[in-house]
Amino acid sequence: MAPPLSLPTTARLPSSLRVNPSNNSIIKILTRLSRPSLLSLVLDWLDASNQSLCPPLLRENSPHEEEDEFESDIYPPAYSLSELRELYTDMQTRKGSRREVVDRILEGDWRHGLSLYQLAMADLQYLYDHPGTLKWACYKIQRLQTPEHEDDVDADRSYDKIDKTTMHVPRFHPSTFLQNLQAEVLPDVKAHYNFDRPKGLPLLLLRIFVIDSPYNTDLAVSAASGSASLTARTVTSFDTSRTIYVAFPDASPHIFVSKSQSAGSTTYAETRSLRALVVEGIPKALSRPRERYTLKTVNLLTKNLDAMLSLRGSGRSNAAAGGWSVYAGDKAVDARTHSPLNPLLPTPPLSDDAVEEDDERVTDLGNRETATHKRAMDPEIAEEEKQRKRARLVAQARFGDNAKIDDGKGVERVDVLIEDAFSVPAADIEDEIDDQDAEEARQPRPRKPKGRRSGVDASLLQEAEKDDADDPEQQSRDQNQEADPSDENLPQRQARGEDGRDREKWAWRPNVRLSLHGPHVFAGIRQLIEAGFIDGERMPGWMTGEDGVTMGAVRNGRIRGFRGSGL
Repeated sequence: MAPPLSLPTTARLPSSLRVNPSNNSIIKILTRLSRPSLLSLVLDWLDASNQSLCPPLLRENSPHEEEDEFESDIYPPAYSLSELRELYTDMQTRKGSRREVVDRILEGDWRHGLSLYQLAMADLQYLYDHPGTLKWACYKIQRLQTPEHEDDVDADRSYDKIDKTTMHVPRFHPSTFLQNLQAEVLPDVKAHYNFDRPKGLPLLLLRIFVIDSPYNTDLAVSAASGSASLTARTVTSFDTSRTIYVAFPDASPHIFVSKSQSAGSTTYAETRSLRALVVEGIPKALSRPRERYTLKTVNLLTKNLDAMLSLRGSGRSNAAAGGWSVYAGDKAVDARTHSPLNPLLPTPPLSDDAVEEDDERVTDLGNRETATHKRAMDPEIAEEEKQRKRARLVAQARFGDNAKIDDGKGVERVDVLIEDAFSVPAADIEDEIDDQDAEEARQPRPRKPKGRRSGVDASLLQEAEKDDADDPEQQSRDQNQEADPSDENLPQRQARGEDGRDREKWAWRPNVRLSLHGPHVFAGIRQLIEAGFIDGERMPGWMTGEDGVTMGAVRNGRIRGFRGSGL
């Protein structure tokens, strides 16, 4: 019988496609799971609903027949699914090694190969057991402007501008989305898709497994060489396979894209190019006729999906964090403030704490009377206690219920570029300018500008002019000044405004980059405020995490591009 014919195709890899169990990538995927996770995973494979994609090897003859071709096997196959389930259930009750379970899977019950669906389940199980292994980047889905009429369409004009006036969110249907996303995949690359919904997380997780092959049959995962040796057969396209995850949070205009993982040795450019292709293909898969979308990064990178959901999940697209979280309370204790039938006003966040402290103080007054008298006799101790209490209240006011060390929503790293000008008194700047003007007057010959006229400062001037042109607030202020020419104080205000802008343009901006590392960066900042090492009253708002970003540029004490709304 002639072997089946494989032709290049643009279809995706089927979930039932089997991979040789001797492949190093399969062994690596299974051995990194713990013994309890492996046994739980195998029982999921043996479920009746998964038998079309995860069928094990079973004996066809009855146990009473004398001839048995599997009699000499170390792991003989079972006669039925119920017997196999009972076997793995018994393995859960007794102690053993992880290697025992892996050998039983690869050399016994699934010796004919594991399907891509089984590998996807194993990969997802490892992600659930170790949620901090992937770094996620957040993107916002935004709609692009479309021409109002066909006559307005110009071949030389690009309609890639974001429509900031619409709040439309695309409809998401998994099967239609995968069909459109597959159309964006190159023909010499094959992908396998698997959707899953993690327990306890309001999101839909998509796993994309990519290999370099034009076929979607067994030839795509077979040996790259035609040699019959065992070593050659283990060299497959899995050595260059890559995996990337995409998370779709419920009722949110954001998506989370993970960093690409490789089964073998790949370059950084290849890993980054796969992620770029996925980010470019997702908005095209979501788009429809006269309804185009794009993805815009929001400068939020973290390994914690819970932190991602708390900042960019449903209802969290307006930077309602830090002290602003009192306006977006979604806990059960805040349900009383959400009821329209409640005639009582909501209690300020610090009032409850103050009442509790007063009650505790009254209850323990008799037991602490002696200590209170001793403390009153020492003014330094009383002053330190007062400062510590004030620091805790300031931290509570700035952070609210966020940035707690045990909340499970920690951000590991925050990178900030400080673009603020170096603070110099205005009188010193005016004296410097006057001295320079006087020196230039004494020397009439043309000379190159020095000091603040350097090339670096000139580039800063160009950047400042560009920022002013892109700043809508500055443009509105300029328009308001030009709109009222009858004002008597207009020339003085214009002169002061020009002097201020000129001073801002020519100001020295040192290259200061701040990088904060830790298991929970903002919780660490909160602890430093409570300990008195950071002045919580003068601290800028971006240090509380209320802007919902982990990287950005700071100008005038605020994250650039996030003017208090996070949009």
